[in-house]
Order: sequence, then structure tokens, then C-alpha cells
Amino acid sequence: MTEMSGSPSPGTGVPGRIGIGLQLDSTHMKILEVLRENGRISVAALAERVGISRASAYTRFEALRADGVIKRFTAEVDHLRAGLGITALVFVTVRQQMWKQFRAQLAQMPEVEYCAITTGQHDAMIQVRMADVAAVHALVTERLASIPAVKATETVFILDEVLKRPYVLPSDRRPGQAPRRPPAAEPPPPPNVPLGKMRFVGAAEGRADMHKDT
Repeated sequence: MTEMSGSPSPGTGVPGRIGIGLQLDSTHMKILEVLRENGRISVAALAERVGISRASAYTRFEALRADGVIKRFTAEVDHLRAGLGITALVFVTVRQQMWKQFRAQLAQMPEVEYCAITTGQHDAMIQVRMADVAAVHALVTERLASIPAVKATETVFILDEVLKRPYVLPSDRRPGQAPRRPPAAEPPPPPNVPLGKMRFVGAAEGRADMHKDT
């Protein structure tokens, strides 16, 4: 089921169009906010929370699903109670002509929860959840190290996951809070003075091949 919404009234709309032509307005954002708290909420309860009719809630909900704004519903598992009490980030330096092999080998590792290509000193960041430190050590030194595409690794253990949201929304900005503007450019520091800031390094040659395979 799809819905075609007109232009939102001034001050209520949130920029962002989805494929079927539905203009995302403040009501859509409220629906997503409620679903973020409870993805199994009934349509009647959803309508009550958002302040719209049940028919409108159902129509808008189905439009969000049909267009892919809502990709899927899944269960959130407590990793500690599931027996995976150790979380680690593994930063990987990849041999630039071997991205295809790196992707193929990584796909065979069910322990890998997340992987992203990054700028900076390393090429990729992998997040893994394991039963203990020994399991992480074995994964890094035996499995990752045996992949010819992997040139080097650096492992960081996570001590505490302070904040974790399923997703963020443009509406998460506090009412009346203006969008943040990028900071003004700072004057260059004097020679031989350390910056003390994070330095971003452009992606090395070869990473473009990785995107071509997606």
C-alpha cells in the first residue's frame, strides 16, 4: 500500500524524499520514533501514540515499508546473556590489489558483526563479538592473519558500550535547536607544533575496486 502526501506545512516538514514520491513529514518521523522504541507495537497503539487515526497510521506505516524506509524488523539480542561477552574492534590494513579476496574471506566469518571501509591509518574496521579474549586472539592471529589480502591488524577491546541506538533520525534534534554549522576554518599552526587532532587521510588507490564489486 502506498500513499502520496502533499507538501508539508511550513515548519513541520523534514527534508527527505523516498522513492514512491512520499514526502517525509513530522508524522512519519513520529511513527519511526515510536517504532524505534517498540517494533512490535500494534497499529492501534501506534496511532494513539502519534495522535492520528488508525487508518492513517496503517497507510503511512505500509508506505514506509513499501518504499524501504523501514527495511525489516528483527530481534535485539543481549550479547552477554547469549554468551558473547567480549566485543573488539579490529582495524585492518588491506593489500590494495586484493580487495576482492578480502571481501570474500570476510563473508565466511560469522563472528564478524560489522565491517566498514575507513580513512586514516587503516583501511577497514571490523567489529566482532566472541566468548572470551582467547577466541578474539585466535580469530585475529590465525584466521585473519592467514588471509593473504590482510597486511596488518590492530585490535582494540571495548570496555563498555555507553550508547547504542537502533538508528538516528533528523527529528532527534531538540525542538528549536538550529542545525549545526561546520566550524570556521582554523589558521594553520606554526611550524613544528603538533596539531593534537585527528588527521583524516584520503582512501588509498585500490579501494575503488571494492565499490565496483558491490
